[in-house]
Amino acid sequence: MTVDDTGSGADGDGRVDPEPAPDAADPGEDPLALRLEGLILGAERRYTPFQAARSAGVSMELASRFWRAMGFADIGQAKALTEADVLALRRLAGLVEAGLLSEAMAVQVARSTGQTTARLAEWQIDSFLEGLTEPPEPGMTRTEVTYPIVELLLPELQEFLVYVWRRQLAASAGRVIQAGDDEEMVDRRLAVGFADLVGFTRLTRRMEEEELGELVEAFETTSADLVAARGGRLVKTLGDEVLYAADDAGTAAEIALLLVETMAHDETMPELRVGIAFGTVTTRMGDVFGTTVNLASRLTSIAPKDAVLVDSAFAQELIRTGDAPASEAAAAEEAAAAEKEGEEPPVYRFALQPMWQRPVRGLGVVEPWLLTRRGHAGGES
Repeated sequence: MTVDDTGSGADGDGRVDPEPAPDAADPGEDPLALRLEGLILGAERRYTPFQAARSAGVSMELASRFWRAMGFADIGQAKALTEADVLALRRLAGLVEAGLLSEAMAVQVARSTGQTTARLAEWQIDSFLEGLTEPPEPGMTRTEVTYPIVELLLPELQEFLVYVWRRQLAASAGRVIQAGDDEEMVDRRLAVGFADLVGFTRLTRRMEEEELGELVEAFETTSADLVAARGGRLVKTLGDEVLYAADDAGTAAEIALLLVETMAHDETMPELRVGIAFGTVTTRMGDVFGTTVNLASRLTSIAPKDAVLVDSAFAQELIRTGDAPASEAAAAEEAAAAEKEGEEPPVYRFALQPMWQRPVRGLGVVEPWLLTRRGHAGGES
């Protein structure tokens, strides 16, 4: 929870001034909500924000920065914090004092963790209660049922969360180790793709909210599964659009075509268009930024329905890695030469067709390429 740090300060050694009087507790607070909070946090309310900061040995200013970064609401000086809040403050401050993290990085850790888990928590509570059709006892409200559900699920979900986080951390650390140099660890060369549902705005006017929600969930679930299965990383979902990244162009191309093919076979889904670019990408807090990302987004907006457009850097990368021929004429020459030598001709997975160059706002003139599947070297499938 965030704090109100007005009227309080820290002396030269980072300790806080004498504690201001806490606000009166809210007499209208729901007893069930308090019980539920105690169950989840595993501790009772004992501290005001000021007391928690003092117990953790940090200034109110730093405590406020940490709590706000985690995304919690201001509570003034109400007694609403627990021993776990104090421990979290102490741990973050300890990492800074030990020189393992800068203060700015510690705040970033708090912010990224808070944003990620906030979305996860909202989704879990909504999903668990949405799936509840019959209360365990007649007359029980959904609110009353929340407590026993959370009581049963909490320990298992906690263990699972830690397991998945460790798995993701191991995968991310592995990618860093494989990076060519220190600069590449932050500004990396990646393939970035956007997949966008065509005509989604019109759908929002025609469909009921529940139907629309089901469509978006199906799109996000299918996209996430395909991206993960093929070795890409789902960066984020934006309702009618998903953003993914891959370490190599071949993986990104396979994901894009699979997305188009899968959605085309689903009669409930609108058409899909995909744009991919390859180049230097800045990564921050799990997100990606930069000209490459902007270019992929622009390519998506001009891509035909059920088609994939890529930029020239992506096309050249596919050619360099042997995933696509430089041209069909070159592929035919290679096949003829291989046949003459009694060798197997090269097999390409993808075909590239140059499209008309066009100006793109903010990015100058862009040469898009249409990406399709390709069969054997002798011709397209």
